[in-house]
Amino acid sequence: MKFREILTNRDTLILAGKNAKNNEELISQIQSNEIVFHTSETGSPFVNIKGKPKFGDIKQAAIFCARYSQDWKKHKRDVLVHKFKGKDIYKNKGMKIGTFGVKKFKIIKVKKKDILKFDKNKNANNKTDTIRKTRSNR
Repeated sequence: MKFREILTNRDTLILAGKNAKNNEELISQIQSNEIVFHTSETGSPFVNIKGKPKFGDIKQAAIFCARYSQDWKKHKRDVLVHKFKGKDIYKNKGMKIGTFGVKKFKIIKVKKKDILKFDKNKNANNKTDTIRKTRSNR
């Protein structure tokens, strides 16, 4: 199954799971020093920055994580996101599919205005892509 993905302003690839099974697949491909995100609340994609993040990538990844979380969908408010490394993820026997533990993390507060801005930019990019596809089909 394909992951959600975005390229940051600095051309860094960021991947996100789409559901519990997809989160399992995402976690299995993460390197120990790569940065990973998940909201403090359940019902979130795991999000992975591939490689070493450049300036601004961490904020974009945190916003991406918050945007596709249940916390955002239900409440439309600021979202707390945990940032951690691949080496800090563990899975105990009996944990449900898509569920993992994290040894240590930092908290990032993603502001509502930043998520709304992300949506606005995403919609603008989708319209541009549609226009390009339409023109290329002529």
